Amino acid sequence: MNTKTITAFLATILLSLGLSAQTTAITNGIINWEGSKITTDSHTGTLDISEGMLTFEADALVGGSFTVDMNSMVCTDLSGKSAARLVGHLKSDDFFGVAEHPEATLVFTSVVPTESGYNITGDFTIRGITNAETFELNVVNNTATADFEIDRSKYNVKFRSGSFFENLGDKLINDELKLSVSFTY
Repeated sequence: MNTKTITAFLATILLSLGLSAQTTAITNGIINWEGSKITTDSHTGTLDISEGMLTFEADALVGGSFTVDMNSMVCTDLSGKSAARLVGHLKSDDFFGVAEHPEATLVFTSVVPTESGYNITGDFTIRGITNAETFELNVVNNTATADFEIDRSKYNVKFRSGSFFENLGDKLINDELKLSVSFTY
């Protein structure tokens, strides 16, 4: 082999190593949620991100996914029997059908850099139903956070939803669920 061939071969190897994607595990993942009625009543709680990963190329986020353990659901605004009753109802088929759908997932489909992080579009799957959701992922010192809302009616969560039922009055539960996600990597 001549020197040019060896140099080209080494350059190709170094470039391919430098441009390959790096996968990093998500840790300490939690989702704070809030659901509310048409009145001022609301409930809050948490869900655990059981596993996840982010994919980087040259220090830029290019992909990712995570799994939410729906059985980890906790109510934080109530305690004792009241909290257990609410969580039991939220896990039932009236809401998230956790016995049949113990996990929810998000798979990034588009990652666009912004000033404070990334604009993420991803396929969010709840109750076996997948919809695209878009949100801003803020990144500071290997910690990522996002605050956004999803429309539960898109995932066939019907209980007291104005999208499925009429004349609910003050029994109506808003379709929008507020989510605040945080994790380290």
